[in-house]
Amino acid sequence: MKKILLVASFAALALTACGKKEAAPAASASASTAAAPAGPSVEVLHWWTSGGEAKSIGELKSMMQKQGITWVDSAIAGGGGDAAMTALKARVVAGNAPAAAQIKGPTIQEWANEGALANVNEAAKDWDTLLPKVVADVMKFKGEYVAAPVNVHRVNWLWINKAAMEKVGVKTAPKNYAEFFALADKFKKAKIQPLAHGSQPWQDATVFESVVLGVGGAKFFQDALVKLDPKALNSPTMVKVFDTLAKLKTYIDKDAANRDWNLATAMVIKGEAGMQFMGDWAKGEFTAAGKAPGKDYICAAAPGTATSFTFNIDSLAMFKQKDPAAQKAQLALASTVMSPEFQEVFNLNKGSIPARISGVPTDKFDDCAKLSMADMGKSSSNGGLVPSFAHGMAVPNATQGAIVDVVAKFMSSDMKSKDAAAAVAKAGATK
Repeated sequence: MKKILLVASFAALALTACGKKEAAPAASASASTAAAPAGPSVEVLHWWTSGGEAKSIGELKSMMQKQGITWVDSAIAGGGGDAAMTALKARVVAGNAPAAAQIKGPTIQEWANEGALANVNEAAKDWDTLLPKVVADVMKFKGEYVAAPVNVHRVNWLWINKAAMEKVGVKTAPKNYAEFFALADKFKKAKIQPLAHGSQPWQDATVFESVVLGVGGAKFFQDALVKLDPKALNSPTMVKVFDTLAKLKTYIDKDAANRDWNLATAMVIKGEAGMQFMGDWAKGEFTAAGKAPGKDYICAAAPGTATSFTFNIDSLAMFKQKDPAAQKAQLALASTVMSPEFQEVFNLNKGSIPARISGVPTDKFDDCAKLSMADMGKSSSNGGLVPSFAHGMAVPNATQGAIVDVVAKFMSSDMKSKDAAAAVAKAGATK
């Protein structure tokens, strides 16, 4: 019954999407109805359409073509992947699933539970030794690999304008919130906006999860934002998290409402603001502006999180194919995604780091990426490697959305910390 209801909801979503301005399903349909290419082929549905992302996918296409496999590109821009997911659901309902689709986190398990994903263990014989266990677990369903990780984004970063920091006489990044607020006060006194932020729910959630990790530690993060333990969600520690957020809010400017994240990053780049909480995709903005880590800006773990790492993984989930040739091409795709060559070039272009913990050359990566790699290795062995709550890696979408709503309300109102913790506990029960 669950499967029937889910498929019905997929179909309803697909029909609803037809009335939207974004013609994503139409784009997908054109790909699926095009003349079939000669020889083996592999179709990939994704939303990697920006400059660096498109370049990276172009490299994967080239690698597949060198193996005699035709690449069928189903790129669907818009909505942070929402349009692509709507198109994918319509394709699966129609019995015409692509060979692979860009999916992440618990959604992989949801698709696998519906019987839609293919076992690619044949291509993944050594992946258990190449991936951190917590990353491998996300790619598996009932112990079988059904997806290939493309990269790892670290979310718990703090970006600091180095010249601004030197101007106020501080030489090192804040290691805890006492040091963070002391630096913020110095920026404020020097008439530098202490914290650049965009008051959008997902940005609020990004800051929130870093504060949870920094105040409560990795075990508390797991209990609260992964296991959704009611006692952890409505605990004195969570109240302290919101107390910290309340103070943090006082360093955000009044024009932050609906500011896009890259505009907040630009404030740090220009020295208009001192700091920003944001994932490592922010590094692309610094690079595009000709800024170098260590010289123009500092990349540091968010306060209190030096031994932890919140990960956001892009991955390709493999959908069942009937044609034996398509199945072989799919296995080749999985192997190629995990190859050192692709892991290197994709992540150099995207600003993330390889999902593999060994075998990928690091000499071309900058200091921020090398620090990220080192910290991922350390945190994978000390229990500090945790899935990003804010970016869809930890809990189902409905639960995540309910908690994010509470955080966004807290960030934009005078809601009390105790009330916020109680509301988060209630939201954590959302199914």
